[in-house]
Amino acid sequence: MILRGKRKACFTPHSDCGDNVIIINAEKVVLTGNKMTQKYYMRYTGYPGGQRTRTVAEQMKRKPIFVLEHAVRGMLPKNRLGDAIFKNLYVYEGPEHKHEAQQPQELKINTHKQYKN
Repeated sequence: MILRGKRKACFTPHSDCGDNVIIINAEKVVLTGNKMTQKYYMRYTGYPGGQRTRTVAEQMKRKPIFVLEHAVRGMLPKNRLGDAIFKNLYVYEGPEHKHEAQQPQELKINTHKQYKN
């Protein structure tokens, strides 16, 4: 909702009126249920028999940024506007990022107590 700009009074569905979003600590993502072992990411190499699959746990070891980016991209519109909005998203593995000069404001998102570390 923040990336899209739906909380703003000037929201229109056909324009990018959202803010830039910086996500830090992507390696600390917690999924509910058995998604770490039962959810798969599939890709195709282009060759016969080239379908490759990875579980979320394997993907988190290789590239934890991909898991969050893939989830957010799926929530955006599937057109040029979605591509433009996705460019306003920045995901980092650790707590450091290179956007301190823009003075970002921390946003508290309500989470369930059982998932807090």
